This record gives sequence, structure tokens and C-alpha cells, in this order.
Amino acid sequence: MLQEFSLEGRIALITGSARGLGFEIARGMAVSGAKVYINGTSEDRLQRAVHRLEAAGASAAPLCFDVTDETMAAAAIERITMETGRLDVLVNNVGVRMREPLDKIGSAELRSMLDVDLVSAFTLAKLAAPHMAKGGYGRIINISSIAAQRGRAGDAAYIIVKGGMNAMTRSLAAEFGPYGITCNAIMPGGFLTETNENLKTPAMQEMFRTRMPLGRAGNPPEIAGPAVFLASPAASYVTGICLAVDGGALATG
Repeated sequence: MLQEFSLEGRIALITGSARGLGFEIARGMAVSGAKVYINGTSEDRLQRAVHRLEAAGASAAPLCFDVTDETMAAAAIERITMETGRLDVLVNNVGVRMREPLDKIGSAELRSMLDVDLVSAFTLAKLAAPHMAKGGYGRIINISSIAAQRGRAGDAAYIIVKGGMNAMTRSLAAEFGPYGITCNAIMPGGFLTETNENLKTPAMQEMFRTRMPLGRAGNPPEIAGPAVFLASPAASYVTGICLAVDGGALATG
């Protein structure tokens, strides 16, 4: 049964994976047997990430491109398929956040977030799907957020964008299902990544302890298991879901 969770021989592209949750997803897939393409816009950071994975005996390669540039995205997919003959897994992890009240968010700022977080994922999914269908195996995983299921002041742009990502996930599951391609989303809660230093303050730690069922924020490696599962043969009948990985945050409101 454990073989059903193996990614041996699979080819995966994880966007925004030089650090943070993206890197942990890449590491999880790599140690599960996949060759992973690490994406970002900094060559130096990408090389460091690849070296970390290779030092652990994993197979990884850097792929430097801006996900909002459709020409570059198409060239990246073409490079992967030329080098390996296939593309099995796409993880749309790139995302930005703007915590501002509604009156401080202009249409230009919202469009920019939509381009980075949502339109890029839509574009890459469309580019990847034909290769997945041809190879007979396809897993698209969108990294959303539990914010998509909440309404709160001061975070409107992010909530709008991630809500759109959840809707897109369901739509792509319906579109690509007949070709044997699954599409799911992971909605992380608060994780102690490099960009979430605010979660490490005593006040935030106390908030997690008293309000969260598991009583703590997530450790970045804890995102890997759900991602590997959704990418694996074990999840062959799972599509169109938005899986919360949040320590129970949504369960308690």
C-alpha cells in the first residue's frame, strides 16, 4: 500500500519553491521519488535550494522564470517536457499578500495580485494539462489559504484572490477530469515560514495556544505530507477539493 504514495519517476514543477512552504513541498515530493523543478526569480536562491535537495540525495533542477510572463511560462513547460518527456505534477504555489483596508486597495493593486496569485496559476494549468493528458497522469495542486473561507477587514484583496483560486480549482477539476487529471487545492493556516515572522511573537504564540485545537502554528515541513498525497496515485479519486491544513483553525471559526 505504501507504494501508492510514491512519486518515483514522476516529474513535478513547483512554483515559488526556493524557500518557505514551496520548498518544503518540493522537498517532500523529491524525497518521495519525483524529479522536482524548483521555480523562482532569483538564480542564486534557486541554486541554493537545489543544492540542499541534492545533498539529501534528491533529484532537482532550477527553473528561473516569472510566472506572470506567459511566454516565459510556456518556455519553462516546454523545457521540462523536452528534458524529461513528461510533466506529471504542477504545484501553483507563488503568491503575494497585501494586508490593507479596502479604501487603500486600488484596482491596479488588485489586478497585480490577481495576475500573480490567480492568472499565473490558470495559465500554467492550461499549459501543463495537454502534457499530463498525453502522459496519462496529471496532478494540479493550487496553494490557496484558509483566508478564502473567511471574511475579515484589512485583508480583502487576499481573500478575494484566494476565494477565486478555490473556485478555479473546482472548475479545473471539472474541465480536466475527463483526461484523467485531478485538480485540488491546499489551504494552509498559519505556518512559521520566513515571511511570517509576526507569528513568532509571544502574543501570537499565546493566541495559537488558546484558540487553536492543536495549540500552535504549523511547522513548514508539515505541509509536505498533504501535497505528496494529492500528487500520488493514492489520491487518484480525489479531485475538486480544497483541503485545509491549518491545525483546526477553520473548525473553530
